[in-house]
Amino acid sequence: MAGDVARAIKDLGITLPEPATPVANYVPCIIAGSLLYVSGQVPMNNGKLMFAGKVGADLFVPEAQMAARQCALNVLSQAKAALGGNLDRIVGIVKLGGFVNSTPDFTEHPQVINGASDLMVEIFEKKGEHARFAVGVASLPMNASVEVDAIIEIL
Repeated sequence: MAGDVARAIKDLGITLPEPATPVANYVPCIIAGSLLYVSGQVPMNNGKLMFAGKVGADLFVPEAQMAARQCALNVLSQAKAALGGNLDRIVGIVKLGGFVNSTPDFTEHPQVINGASDLMVEIFEKKGEHARFAVGVASLPMNASVEVDAIIEIL
């Protein structure tokens, strides 16, 4: 039924942000066969970076989870734009990649990226379950705390 995903998003009280414009030489999404590849998204909202800095020093797991959730919202915003506004074309979330700008001694990367994973399951339920990775990195663009990319199966 058309609008199921939009209805789920509305019922959860979620508003998708406007898709961000790329800041370098890449495109936000590529469709290859039945897969939609979404480029890495940082926690931007209304053109402003949220949750900047190193996890483990400038912010901690709860804030970093919110950053990962914002990244996932941006992934869905880019997907919506690539799919002509129809998120019901999503068959399933195949894989999320999570990068955490963290201190060298920080080890809770999986808990941080749960902010993105949990959102996908909230919205898509079983279709939102996915493979993923969560790694720490020395830095991210614009000093973002988290970046998330995605592979999504589509109709």
